Amino acid sequence: MRTGIGYDLHRLVQGRPLILGGVTIPYERGLAGHSDADVLAHAIIDALLGASGLGNIGQLFPDTDPTFKNADSMVLLRKTVQDVRNNGYRIANIDAVVIAEHPRLNPYLAAIQTRLAEALDLDPAAVSVKPKTNEGLGPEGQGEAISAWATALLE
Repeated sequence: MRTGIGYDLHRLVQGRPLILGGVTIPYERGLAGHSDADVLAHAIIDALLGASGLGNIGQLFPDTDPTFKNADSMVLLRKTVQDVRNNGYRIANIDAVVIAEHPRLNPYLAAIQTRLAEALDLDPAAVSVKPKTNEGLGPEGQGEAISAWATALLE
């Protein structure tokens, strides 16, 4: 058994869609980034890479590579899952937290969980996503950014 932890944070900006866990969330701002800036998918990717000893998201999908400009993070997640499997591991479960003051994410959790489970090739019950606010503190609490933490358990 191996565990990994992942973290990501992106600034909220005008003119971009808000994508979390592969689901587009209706909101007036989205996340800035080289790819689609899906902080939740990115945190999960880093958790998987850490658990499997395969590096980190910046090594695998560098923001200096134009190949990944506006990349769909679900494609990057599927590639990571394949790499983890090719390295001899099976994903047991994913547990994640998304920190955002706004928008409220509970109405989208079932869709996010389903989309992530599909990309991870897991039963949806093995994928947990919990939204939290930051009680008005820090960049997330001030509505300037959204962040995510994730853990991965591999067998």
